[in-house]
Amino acid sequence: MQELEQLVNAAGAEFAACDDSAALENAKARYLGKSGSLTEQLKNLGKLAAAERAAAGARINEAKSAIEAALTARREALSQARLAAQLAAEALDVTLPGRGLGTGGLHPLSRALERLTAIFASMGFSVAEGPEIEDDFHNFTALNTPENHPARSMHDTFYVEGGRLLRTHTSPVQIRFMEEHAPPVKIIAPGRVYRVDSDATHSPMFHQIEGLWIDREVSFADLKGVVSEFLRKFFERDDLQVRFRPSFFPFTEPSAEIDMSFGDGWLEIAGSGQVHPNVLKQVGIDPQVWQGFAFGMGLERIAMLRYGISDLRLFFENDLRFLRQFN
Repeated sequence: MQELEQLVNAAGAEFAACDDSAALENAKARYLGKSGSLTEQLKNLGKLAAAERAAAGARINEAKSAIEAALTARREALSQARLAAQLAAEALDVTLPGRGLGTGGLHPLSRALERLTAIFASMGFSVAEGPEIEDDFHNFTALNTPENHPARSMHDTFYVEGGRLLRTHTSPVQIRFMEEHAPPVKIIAPGRVYRVDSDATHSPMFHQIEGLWIDREVSFADLKGVVSEFLRKFFERDDLQVRFRPSFFPFTEPSAEIDMSFGDGWLEIAGSGQVHPNVLKQVGIDPQVWQGFAFGMGLERIAMLRYGISDLRLFFENDLRFLRQFN
């Protein structure tokens, strides 16, 4: 009897010293396993006299029950300890303020385009759009740039199946609009364009905004007035200066580069000119009755100037640290 009592005490002490389930199961095996201490006691019952077996068996079963109770208690204690540790590690302070949901914002190019569109709308221009995959006629030929014309080298682009290409400017939108609408015409044509060019100031894909005004008596003076008014409103500078330099574009005659200045040097900002009579003839408009001007500028360039951005590639890298500055 004393031996069984010592066995129960030893098992209880060993169970209590176990810090994890694996150690506890190993300790259990030493007492209740096939070769455990208590199991050996049961095996020895057969060696006792018949009159002693019943009493000895009862004492062994009592000891087994006590050991199993100690084992169960330790298992529960370890389970509670694991739960407490998990709760402590994953504790959530519900009194803390919420992190809140992130709010989106407009890309700086979208902001610049919205501003640009609103300014031209205030001057009576509507927005026209067209396909980005164009045919040769609308992208080149209708714009007085036939095959093998030297000006095509300035518009190296990406060609797709069927002889079609990614448009190199939004001028095809002007052609398509004039094919479908009789004059007078007063539109801007913003959109993506594509050219084989890539560095800190150029991208193979960029945005262009072009304007077209065709009416009976639209002159170069109107062109200067519209562009000057737009630039001063866009940059919010009444002291902004605008100048026109003679240039060449196959689809305008006369043609001019447009420069602007805030008083510290001149910067080329756009190309422009009176629409060439050949362009009007291509869309069935009589150049003896109708005339007008066209201009084109890069959206990225004027956005870079407005927001003080030095590298064109920042617009397309999608770095949130950069984009958050504009919202």
